[in-house]
Parts: sequence; structure tokens; C-alpha cells
Amino acid sequence: MAKSVGPRGRKVRILATLGPASDNREMIAKLMHCGADAFRINMSHGDQASKALLVQTIRSLEEEYKRPTTILFDLQGPKLRVGRFEGGKAFLESGGRFILDDSNVAGTAERVELPHPELFAAVREGDQLLIDDGKIRLRAAAVSANRIETIVEVGGKVSDNKGVNVPDVLVPIPALTEKDRDDLQFALSQNADYIALSFVQRAEDVIEARALIGDRAALMVKIEKPAAIERLEGILEHADAVMVARGDLGVELPAEEVPPLQKQIVARARELGKPVVVATQMLESMITSPTPTRAEVSDVANAIYDGADAVMLSAESAAGQFPVEAVAMMDRIGRTVEMDPNYAARVHFTATPAEATTADALAESAGNIATTVKVAAFVCYTSTGSTARRIARERGPVPLLVMTASKSVARRMGLVWGVHAVHTRDVASFEEMVGKAKRMALRHQLGGQGDQIIVLAGVPFGKAGSTNVLHVVRIAGDELDDYGVS
Repeated sequence: MAKSVGPRGRKVRILATLGPASDNREMIAKLMHCGADAFRINMSHGDQASKALLVQTIRSLEEEYKRPTTILFDLQGPKLRVGRFEGGKAFLESGGRFILDDSNVAGTAERVELPHPELFAAVREGDQLLIDDGKIRLRAAAVSANRIETIVEVGGKVSDNKGVNVPDVLVPIPALTEKDRDDLQFALSQNADYIALSFVQRAEDVIEARALIGDRAALMVKIEKPAAIERLEGILEHADAVMVARGDLGVELPAEEVPPLQKQIVARARELGKPVVVATQMLESMITSPTPTRAEVSDVANAIYDGADAVMLSAESAAGQFPVEAVAMMDRIGRTVEMDPNYAARVHFTATPAEATTADALAESAGNIATTVKVAAFVCYTSTGSTARRIARERGPVPLLVMTASKSVARRMGLVWGVHAVHTRDVASFEEMVGKAKRMALRHQLGGQGDQIIVLAGVPFGKAGSTNVLHVVRIAGDELDDYGVS
């Protein structure tokens, strides 16, 4: 197996979840080589010791392959569940009555424990309660301080500890449980690049997490509750990135409402210049099949045409029989879509108007130049990643080579559209940066002798957020053909 992983040849990123099918060094290496740009560690399963081994393996391969690699820790969040049943299961008859109460006695076909006292105060008559991802549908008929009497609208078999969704209710519980707080501190101790916050309902959830995280990791919010849709602007304001988590979102909302919401969230995140991931059931059939359905391929392609920064594999890579094939398929879909002559027009269907800043104006100008003058790549030097995100927001026609002296910034770029990040030493002058930009473009095969590249930077160096120079240079010895300097 090759000892390096170069530029992908596609701009959309691939986020692969690790699990029993992919938790060893050999498999993680294969996933990196066949297209995984970032790895998700799901804190809903397993213990912290096993997660630490995963991080150690990824960082070891990162060093071996000399490619900054993104690690996202996904916190479990406040998952609501029913209690236990006699014999481990029961069958609920449609049209019958069923009670959720606070008694820890094993459940029957007539009742079961609901170990979440806050729900008794929040649920109202007429509200829906969904069990096991909506397979069981209940409607509240009467509510008291420790008891919810329901009518079974859709019955079926239910077993121990199945999840409960209450789409009609803003649940009065924080997004961070005690387990999440412990897992968060563990993730930060492992130098996580992103922390994903589950079941966000309000901006205050994000603010609370931000206070705990500080600037030690980027904060990604998962949009999977109707309450989050209603408060999207406030939530995104305090987040660094967003995930369209279609699993629970598709349970709590009618399925037909999810596609337009996905497009709205992707578009808004792109307008704000914040990385956006589309997740859940993207290649679901590849859990047990070496090939996906045509509908799944279209689903992945649709997210790429919308300009999502990344597409995610869940059980396909974590627990499926064909994790390598699933990542390779995602990679092929991305490459094929991006070669479509109509791709550029479709990905720019979402307008991303520049803000009234020099950095935004230059990023927009770089995109315009690249469509007028033949260039091989954008190159930027960044200390915080903000310049890279601004350029990526424009969804330009060529790859973006990002150089940074910060290893953490380089790693976070793994979920940013079109970026190939390089961790390199700092530079002291604009001339040194231009020379390094040409050498790095050659070394990483993003440009050849005679090719032009667009270089963006901030002068003086070392001052964050000061992007104020755009240079077009030719890779040809020390010769510079200047098209513009600001």
C-alpha cells in the first residue's frame, strides 16, 4: 500500500464512521486510501478506552501518510427511551390504549415505564409519541404528573429500551447529559478536531457546549429535531459547522418534508460559509450488499450537486459487510458528479454573496479570475482557517491548497469543500510564501511547470483575519506574472 495519500481529485469530502467493521489499523488505512477524508467516532457505542485506540491509530496513519486527517467525536445526546418489558417485548394493538408511567415494574402490552419525568410535564393531550424510530405511533389522550395515557395509532412489536421521539414537544432537557459532559472532556483530551452536538433544540444548547469547548475543537450541530428547524438561525450563529442528520429528523417529521429541509439547511450553511455535512442512510443497502441501489446513488449525487461540503457514511462503514466498497462508491459518485459539465451551474444555484470585507471580496474575485484565466489551483496561507473557508464558500472550479503552521487548523480542513491541507512551517514574508506556494503545488501535484495559480494571503503575516493580497503567479522558476495585487 502506498505510503502517501495525495489530493483526492474531487472536492466533496467523505466522512466515514468507525465501528466493529472498521476499528483496526488495516481497515482504517484502506478507508483512507479509497477516499475517506475524515472519521467519525460515535460515542453512543463502546467505551472511551477503545475510542482512544482509534484516535491513536488514525494519528499514526496520519503521520505515516503525511496527510492531516479529521477526527469528529459525535456525542450521544439526551436519547429518550422506554423501560423494560416482561420477556423483553410486547405487542401493542392498533386502536388500543397504552400507558407510559413512572413505575419501574417491567412493562406489558398495557403499560411501560417512561424514565423521563420531564416528559410528563411537557407532553399535552393530542401530542404524538413515537417509539422505535416511529414504528410505533401513539397519541396522548390524557396526561398527569406521572402518567401519559395514549391511543395506539400504529401498533406492533416493541422491545426493551427502544427510543422515544416527541416531535410536537420542545423537550425541557439540556443537549448535554452527564455522559456527554464526560465524553466531551475525553474527546478534548484526545485533541478532537470537531465535536458533534446531538439533539440540539435551541441556541442555548450550542452556547453551553461552546463554553465547555472554547477554541479547543470546532463545534458541529446536528439538526435532527423540528425545534431546531424553527430556531435554525440562532443555532447556526453559534456553531462552526452543521450536520443534516436525517435519521431522527425523518422520524419526527413526515418523510416528504425532509428533502426540502435538507436543501434549505445546506444552502443556509453555505451562505454563512460554515461546513455542512449530509448524513444518514446515504448508501444504506451497502450494509449488506456490495452495490448500492440506484436511488441511493441519486441521493448522494443530489447532496453533492447542492454543494454540501461532505457526505457521511454511518453503519455502512461502521458495522456493514462492505466498508471499503461503500467509501469507494462514495468517492466514485463524487468524482463523476463533479465532472458533469452542468455541475458548476447546479452547485452555484445557491447564491453566496460576499460580505463587505476585503477578505470576502478577494475570495469572490479569486473565483471570478479562475473562470476567466486558466489556473490550476487556489493557494492560501492561513493561521485560523477563515481564509480557506471563505474561498471554499465560492465553490470555485479548481482545488484549494491550504498551507498552515497549525496542525489543528490543517486537520479541521478535512470537512471543507475542495481543500487539500498541508501542515508546514511558518513563513516570514510574502515572497517566501509565494515561493512555497509554487513548490507545494508542484509537490502535491496540484500544478505543473508553466501552470498559473492564484495565491491569497494576509500582509503583514501573523495577523489573523487580515487577508488582503491576491496574486496570480506562474510556476516557472522564479518568474512571476502578476495579474493583480491589492
